[in-house]
Order: sequence, then structure tokens, then C-alpha cells
Amino acid sequence: MTISVIIATYNAAKTLKRCLDSIVPQLTDETELILVDGGSKDTTNDIIESYGDKVAVHISEPDKGIYDAWNKGVKVATGKWIMFIGADDILISGAIDYYLGFIAVYDYHDYDFVSCKIRSVKEDGVFLQVTGRCWSYNRCRINMDVTHVASLTSKNYFKRIGLFNTNYKICGDYELLMRGGKKMRALFADRVIAQMPIGGASFSVKALKEQFRIKHDVGRVPWLFCVLIYLFQLVLFYTYTIRHSHNYRND
Repeated sequence: MTISVIIATYNAAKTLKRCLDSIVPQLTDETELILVDGGSKDTTNDIIESYGDKVAVHISEPDKGIYDAWNKGVKVATGKWIMFIGADDILISGAIDYYLGFIAVYDYHDYDFVSCKIRSVKEDGVFLQVTGRCWSYNRCRINMDVTHVASLTSKNYFKRIGLFNTNYKICGDYELLMRGGKKMRALFADRVIAQMPIGGASFSVKALKEQFRIKHDVGRVPWLFCVLIYLFQLVLFYTYTIRHSHNYRND
């Protein structure tokens, strides 16, 4: 198995089918789909079961959040590479075939992480921007500008570094990458692989506070510099929120 796609869900019935419909037609003999549910109370698990054997593993039990769920998925994954997709994200058509061709050129044992580009949209689907670039430890110590959605993380990286730190509830993916330090070997797939809506916990002041902790505790960025970065990002966050809330009212 080459790529394991892992989705964590909890009461995700409103968006999950759209997400799965973007992934399932792309599955090949080299890929597997794993869904880890936190014990949903809505029809999430019924939706998952409706895809039958297209879902290689389906776990549904209480968990401690998305990173606990992802850790469960990593433990059962058989792929050399792990892709994490949100239940409200969409995988762009042809993305898996592109990835399979891209990583086939490189020796699996030489790399830990493959980042890509993603298309960000408003919650109503209106296009915002395309983001994503190659991982750089020194640059990402200051600002996490690498998209983790739909990127590929080597299974060997988890064996060497460990699983997600569940003490982080929003930015555990950032902490996982920072933990690899300067030794993490990265590639960049210069293509839009997925579409992600902007909003929720990952776009919040709480997320900025978690990033502050990671910069200081894992990235070893001086405390005062972390404060300055945090204040700058806080201004950008509120400026963006005010501007786009105004746009929503005008739409």
C-alpha cells in the first residue's frame, strides 16, 4: 500500500458525503481509506457504512479530539505515506494519481513530508486564495505557511518522531512538523490537491495561542519574539475577520 487517506469525524453528516465522493472514485489498489469517528450522534456512521468495502477501516468510539483520532488511524494504516483530510474538505479530481506519479520518482526512505497547494474558500464555497509551499524549518518557526491538509507524511516519520501530541487540540499538526526540526526532509508538489473551507477552531485566537506555545517550546523561538509574532498575527486575524464579515453582509 502506498497512500493511506485518514479522515477523523464527529457529527460530520452535513459535509462528509461530499468529502467522500471526492475521494472514493480516486482510490486505487495502491491506496486505502480510513475513517476514525469519535462516536457521532448523527448519521455520520451510516454515511460511512454506505460506502461498503471502499472504506478499508472504520473505527467509531469516543476519543480525545482530532489528533487522538488521527493517531488511531496512523496505527492501523498500512500505507507508506499518510494523507489527512478534514471531513469538510474536498480532494481535487486527479489528486491521488498525481501524487502516486510524483512520489514514484523519489526514494521513499529519503523523505519525510510532501506538502502541496490547497484552495481556500469561504464557508459558502466562494474562492479566497491558493496557499502552500515547500517546508522550511527556519521559516515555519516564525510562521506556519505550509498546508498540512492533503499533504503526505511518511509512516517512517511517525516511527522516528512519534505520534501527534494530543495536548494540542488545534495545532498538533504544526507541532508534529516542528518536532522534526532541521532534519526533516521535505518535497513540494506544486499543484492544488484539495479545497478547504476557512473557519472553525483552526481559524481562531485559541489557535494563535497554541502556535505561540509551539514556536517557543518546540521551535525554541525567544519568548519576546513569540509575543511580537503573536500580536502581529492577532492584528491580521481581526483585520481579516472584520473585512470578510463586511463582505458577507454585502453579498
